Amino acid sequence: MDKNFSLAFGEEQVTFAIPEEQMLDIVEGKEISPIFDVPGAIHQALAKPIGSPPLSNVVKSGDHVVIVVSDITRQWIRYDLILPTLIAELNAAGIADQDITLIVALGAHRPHTDQENAEIYGKGIVDRIVIKQSYALNDEDFVSVGNTTRGVNVRLNRKVVEADKVILTGGIIYHSMAGFGGGRKSVLPGIAAYDTIQGNHRFCLNKIEGQGLNPYCYAGSLEHNEMHQDMLEMAERLHPDFLLNAVYTSKGEFCRFVAGHWYDAWLSGCKTVEELYGIPISGKADIVVTSSGGFPKDINFYQASKAIENAYEAVKDEGVLITLMECREIGDPPDFSQWFDYSSLIECEAELRKAFTVPGFVALKMGLIAKKMKVIVVTLRENRAFIEKMGMIAAENMTEAFVLANKIVGKKLPSVTVIPHGGIVFPIVK
Repeated sequence: MDKNFSLAFGEEQVTFAIPEEQMLDIVEGKEISPIFDVPGAIHQALAKPIGSPPLSNVVKSGDHVVIVVSDITRQWIRYDLILPTLIAELNAAGIADQDITLIVALGAHRPHTDQENAEIYGKGIVDRIVIKQSYALNDEDFVSVGNTTRGVNVRLNRKVVEADKVILTGGIIYHSMAGFGGGRKSVLPGIAAYDTIQGNHRFCLNKIEGQGLNPYCYAGSLEHNEMHQDMLEMAERLHPDFLLNAVYTSKGEFCRFVAGHWYDAWLSGCKTVEELYGIPISGKADIVVTSSGGFPKDINFYQASKAIENAYEAVKDEGVLITLMECREIGDPPDFSQWFDYSSLIECEAELRKAFTVPGFVALKMGLIAKKMKVIVVTLRENRAFIEKMGMIAAENMTEAFVLANKIVGKKLPSVTVIPHGGIVFPIVK
């Protein structure tokens, strides 16, 4: 008897069947009800915070309050639904609109246009509240607050450092380098200078040149993650006064708000993400099939690669990973695709050590995964050359992919695990 599946590919669904005797695991995130009363949930989180007095007791009339907000690359956070309630709470605590500044945590991403600010944060907020952008390459905007124990000079946005009160905001998801997003990422890379970002992000590379990546910098890893530990020290230098972060359902709806101490509240949110999306599996499979989640998650390889990063954790070293990703804009963004022009992974790593970029890190990780195991990408026919340049195998449909996978594995009945939403689920071997 067969087990039938339907996985997203662009704006369509791809169906296939696996004999039940070959099935090892089906890895899905846990179902959780979304929040229907968003303002009410935010109000409750602010009134009953974790590790901190309520927001109304943290601020006082006359304070200049800075709210650090994520940029357009994190539009899924839905600031247009979060900020009205947060600012209303500040107003009720005696903080006037003119004493509030939104600082956009661009890191090294490009600045926003005024129209983009209105789309992300809501026109009603943009019309009321001053918005400033923290762009890492505007060197004069940053001031040093000391060094971390690992020797990185911590230079943060002057307007944030000089504020009376600082509130961090964001969303918590798995992060392939820092373990989890949200929390201290608002500080680094969000409001940090370029040299500070570079100094921190290099911890994602192995201490030994030529050995690739730091083995502790991966999704869900905090305890021995040097990048994360260094980020914590940077956030402690700023000592933010309050935090409001959100956790989401697999459909991108709010399911929990955490508020309070910048670390304690964030860590509680990370535990919720683990409970929802850190899924135990029986063991590693010969063949793992996953999808990035369809359009827009698979609009290009850079976006879709999250599924490969997560799903490969469930594949045996000599196994095969099959991933569905349409990638209608396969070459975008250029600062990702250009990394595959290097003649070797060693050369790619050497350049990354000179000038670290997150797209470069993802490109190197993709290359190392493809070197460790066979990756078959079910994609559009015109993407074949790009996929092969990455050291992966292109296929036009699931039938072709399974024929190739079975030939590579060389077993009569290879074990198979299916991960329908590989971009958000992190498989964990028991």
